[in-house]
Amino acid sequence: MSPDVLNLTRELVAVDTIDHDENHALSVVAPHLEAAGFDVTTVEHEPGRGTLIAEWHADTPTPPLCLSGHVDTVPLGGAGWSRDPFRAEPDGDRLYGRGTTDMKGGVAAIVCAAVAVATSTHAPRSGLRLVLTAAEETGSHGARGALDALNGRPSGPLLIAEPTSNAVFHGHKGALWLSARAEGVTAHGSMPHLGDNAVYKLARAVAAFEGFAFTEQAHPAMGAPTLNVGTFHGGLNTNSVPDSAGATVDIRTVPGQDHAAITDELRAGVGDDAALEALVDLPAVWTDPGDDWAATVSAIAADVTGASHGDAPRAATYFTDASVLTPALGGVPTVVCGPGEPELAHVTDEWVSIGRLRESEEIIRRVAAHWCGA
Repeated sequence: MSPDVLNLTRELVAVDTIDHDENHALSVVAPHLEAAGFDVTTVEHEPGRGTLIAEWHADTPTPPLCLSGHVDTVPLGGAGWSRDPFRAEPDGDRLYGRGTTDMKGGVAAIVCAAVAVATSTHAPRSGLRLVLTAAEETGSHGARGALDALNGRPSGPLLIAEPTSNAVFHGHKGALWLSARAEGVTAHGSMPHLGDNAVYKLARAVAAFEGFAFTEQAHPAMGAPTLNVGTFHGGLNTNSVPDSAGATVDIRTVPGQDHAAITDELRAGVGDDAALEALVDLPAVWTDPGDDWAATVSAIAADVTGASHGDAPRAATYFTDASVLTPALGGVPTVVCGPGEPELAHVTDEWVSIGRLRESEEIIRRVAAHWCGA
């Protein structure tokens, strides 16, 4: 019997997985999958932080459908919550808590749908593979850590249940995060001519970032690439010349952009003022909306939600583990479709619609049943 998606979401939210202890959350879902006949393994990229791979009839001639989501969450933030972020308290149609939208609700929908298909299908045409990851929020480290275990295994399409309000997104922007570091020479603040001020160097570099212009045209669904300086810090005390300063840069790219070429162009712009180093390097993902499987997912989602089928293709501004998994699985067709609300990800008093949770379970169940020939 499939678990209830609301109850499973609440159980997952009750586990604090803010940059740690994803294995505890995976232990909540693993028994349901094992009882439904899935072969379950966990691959750790560091102690206590694992990615669960669950397979059901994955050895059929038609490769298995891959369903994926992450169980880690971001910090709570400095503002106080009006509700306990780990109790997952329902209030009408809203279920509050850290990770309800991003994306433990999506993981619960995947698990419930997969169990429903596995326990009601005999002699399937194809099987299922679930990849439930750790450490997605900080650069898809869990997905990267599972690549050796996935390498060489044939795969069908990939559905990521990140927050889309159950709309079908055909891809998402890439993420290139850079650190910019300037070095100088310290001296007494009253004798700055004896030093070399790293803050001034970094400020010139940041000014170059502000004036940077992408040459690529906007993507029809993703829009234009963007660049944002997210942090800037330097110096240790007011009365010293700072000998070190650092900033971080968040670049979101569209399909076809070369991250190495962008980095080289930025390096040329800042010259000797700062050294650039990649922190996160994840490519954009895009599947042609005309792909047969993607079109089937869109039709199923529209039927379940009542949305208009055939709307203009959409894409996410955020990145997902598809940046790692899609190329690793052979460039398979990929869509993003999950119950969370994109604008509620990472916010104080995060919530998910309980109705959307149930819709998501039904969408994923139908998609999986269609692929498996149920």
